[in-house]
Amino acid sequence: MNFIHEKNYVWILVIVCFAIFFINLDVLYPNIMEARNFITAREMVSDGNWLLTTMNGEARYEKPPLPTWLAAISGMIFGFKSLAGLRIPSAIITLVLVLFSYRFGVYFLKNKKQAFINSLLLATSFYIIFAGRNGTWDIFAHGFMIVGIYYVFQFFSSEEKIWRNALIAGTFIGLSFMSKGPVSHFALFLPFIISYSIVYKYTNFKKKWLPLLGLIIVTGILSSWWAIYIYEMDTETATAIAEKESTAWQDRNVRPFYYYWSFFVQSGIWTVVAFVSLLYPYLKLRVSNLKAYKFSLFWTIFAVILLSIIPEKKSRYILPVLIPLAYTTSFLIEYMFRTFKVNKNKLETFPVYLNFGIVGVIGVVFPIVGYIFLKDNLSGFYTRFIITSLVFVPIGFFILKYLFKKEIQRSFYLIILFVMSIIVLGFPLANALLDNPNYNSLQDISRKAEVEKIPVYMFNIQSPELVWDYGGKIPLVHSHDLEIPKEETFKVLVMIDGKKGLEKAFPNYTITYQETFDLNPIDETKGGYKDRLRTEMYLVEKN
Repeated sequence: MNFIHEKNYVWILVIVCFAIFFINLDVLYPNIMEARNFITAREMVSDGNWLLTTMNGEARYEKPPLPTWLAAISGMIFGFKSLAGLRIPSAIITLVLVLFSYRFGVYFLKNKKQAFINSLLLATSFYIIFAGRNGTWDIFAHGFMIVGIYYVFQFFSSEEKIWRNALIAGTFIGLSFMSKGPVSHFALFLPFIISYSIVYKYTNFKKKWLPLLGLIIVTGILSSWWAIYIYEMDTETATAIAEKESTAWQDRNVRPFYYYWSFFVQSGIWTVVAFVSLLYPYLKLRVSNLKAYKFSLFWTIFAVILLSIIPEKKSRYILPVLIPLAYTTSFLIEYMFRTFKVNKNKLETFPVYLNFGIVGVIGVVFPIVGYIFLKDNLSGFYTRFIITSLVFVPIGFFILKYLFKKEIQRSFYLIILFVMSIIVLGFPLANALLDNPNYNSLQDISRKAEVEKIPVYMFNIQSPELVWDYGGKIPLVHSHDLEIPKEETFKVLVMIDGKKGLEKAFPNYTITYQETFDLNPIDETKGGYKDRLRTEMYLVEKN
């Protein structure tokens, strides 16, 4: 039985994405990557550094500027104190990613319902949610790339609109490069090309060589113009940054080859079914479109292999793999939709019972477990906690009820509703855990400096979160290249335990402790507390 008419698929995806990616965007504090992006965006607007980008007044060429331009424009509209406003561009590109994953699915799966299932899986995957709600570069690179891949697939497989497909594909592949360099080209596009060549092969290319050349030229121009510009305008700095970045891929965060082998876990609530969908010998006899399944499976596996080759590895780098993995997982879900009601094979149905059952149980027990976990911090949050519980419990109950009645579609769509409810209702409860009694923002420093007429400097480069919180540029004093401030009295922000370095740099000055600033949302007794989010202020006076 089909509970949702296909004419409503797109609207439902928009509603799901709005709930997951646009609501409560200001709950979490900016992370280090966001801080870098937002500082650069702020200085684009305040200083006009739209091409020769800066962070706290120093050259920042590590990342192409397209996502930062979008953050800057959003900052101009909503103000740079609005975290939600600065994160809206990420939410929009994630919506684009989900909608084009649906369009692409309709095209190569030949099944609108399965394409809809795929897009729901993608929108509710853990790392997609994380990236789509953060103002960083990754989601832009992969969002633009999936649009490019959609048109590349049409370019390869169809004899119609060849030039249109080539030029649009080249444009969006170039925009992907303008978002984070060749990351998505290597992790998403290249495995797509390899998988397409194995499963579909390249045929009837005689008419396509010239449009293909046009695709490459458009991609090349969009990908290279900014790099050429900064090299011509600031050769020395651009070269030094390029060398540092290329070295980082080999020397920084080096992990073993198998580091990404648990990649399916990053799909979050779909972990179990995602893993089962990768078992080709099992699923090949059960899918309705074997060719498409092979393609999405190879795309997933080759993406993991290519990422594993790179020495530098971080868990967030696995993000692009979740895109083909959602397609792959949709084959198992679509099969279960067709057969679960009459399937007597317990070995087949157990993973679904396990995966869906865990989600249902979480909903049912949330009031008890949530209260035990949060009881000491619920002051001011009781109303939200009660409302959240009143929504979670019935959703969890009906997930379990329909699961054991073998009405798998109802259970599946309730899990989507459960994820939406987590973001809309439950996510602000995270504030109940933010209990650092020593929290102290830097936002008042610049105002006090104007009133006291005592300038403030930063001793050595510190955490970007501190600079972002300060609200503007903080002049830097480098210990390795010391340039003494011209003022006889000034204040300096120093990292914790950095006073000795300050005394060594200013031997003929009286140095007096003033205040400690701490941006950690949790206190220092808890895991996750970061020393880099603390800084001390000293008054420095010439003797």
